[in-house]
Amino acid sequence: MSDRLIVIDDQADFASFVRKVAERVGYEVRTTTQPAEFRQWLREWSPTLIILDLVMPEVDGVEILRFLAEEHCTATIFIMSGFDHRVLDAARRLGLERGLNIAATLEKPLRAKELTTLLELHKVAPSAEITVDALHEAIGKGDIQPFYQPKVNLRSWQPMGFEALVRWRHAKRGVISPDEFVPMAEASGSIDDLSKAVAGSAMAQLATWLHTGMDLKMSINLSGRNLHEVTLADRLSSMCRQAGVPEDHITFEVTETAAMADPVRALDILTRLRIKGFELSIDDFGTGYSSLVQLHRLPFSELKIDQSFVRECDRSREARVIVKAIIELAHNLEMFTVAEGAETEDVVHVLEDMGCDAVQGYAFARPMGADRVPAWLEEWSGGAMQRH
Repeated sequence: MSDRLIVIDDQADFASFVRKVAERVGYEVRTTTQPAEFRQWLREWSPTLIILDLVMPEVDGVEILRFLAEEHCTATIFIMSGFDHRVLDAARRLGLERGLNIAATLEKPLRAKELTTLLELHKVAPSAEITVDALHEAIGKGDIQPFYQPKVNLRSWQPMGFEALVRWRHAKRGVISPDEFVPMAEASGSIDDLSKAVAGSAMAQLATWLHTGMDLKMSINLSGRNLHEVTLADRLSSMCRQAGVPEDHITFEVTETAAMADPVRALDILTRLRIKGFELSIDDFGTGYSSLVQLHRLPFSELKIDQSFVRECDRSREARVIVKAIIELAHNLEMFTVAEGAETEDVVHVLEDMGCDAVQGYAFARPMGADRVPAWLEEWSGGAMQRH
């Protein structure tokens, strides 16, 4: 499958600029200002990537997003505009809520280097298509593995544990991110096998760390599709015993949206997980429709503040107010708070000042293979990465 790009923008000079950059990267490119032509090309040409402007004279970007959702479009989408980031972010969220693959938001003017990087990142590899059969084979071969990102306690400034983030080590494409295969696993019914493989690997790794004297905990993600199995708590507890890991060293992270798919069954399963001794974290807090309802109904012990607020809390008053309110709410409910997506030291310091309990993000470390964790911990204990 070739890399095909459609640009819909009413500014001819900008469309020409995008075409030149994309063709240098290896894309086939079509540009248009006409909604009717765009619709025809979408159906007949099957683009792999779409770049759309939010503001055009005949039709706006929100209408285009609505059309793409109605067409069940699977192409990667970049949204761009001269509007401020709040409008762009609102459009991004709208697209995601409609099931579209919104990969980036771009503010005009755009530099060629930035666009080149994004286009290269989202190219399709025709020799290594991601299929359900390939995923099943990868699970069986052990190619689906966790990478680990540290969570640092801001009170002690010590690593408290790691989150296990699934990755696919592909022979041809290298490391594949979960965005490319987890939705397929959920849609195909393979998510239970995938989650079991990740949880098993993460528990075994934690057992190794505990046996070597590392006092760490592990966070593992559960898909909403995992919450259909009423025996899930029993199975996960059994896996813990087999690995030799105490349940209270494991936190399962569940998004608030996932917990709403079947609220009664989710309440059953999540309550039993807590009874078994596991900790529960509500992930991506603040992005769903029923955040406060979930905190009231479900037995969460930890709250993870969504990175869309965290990333900007050092420079955006609105983001800072939201993060502060979430931290205070969680503490009043006797919940532990974790901010994810902290990319700079400035953001970490703001979070510390606001009383957030723990942080994870690029400011401390990117997700890493298990083999790199001891060296990272040694570097941390040596003081190279701690706040002075």
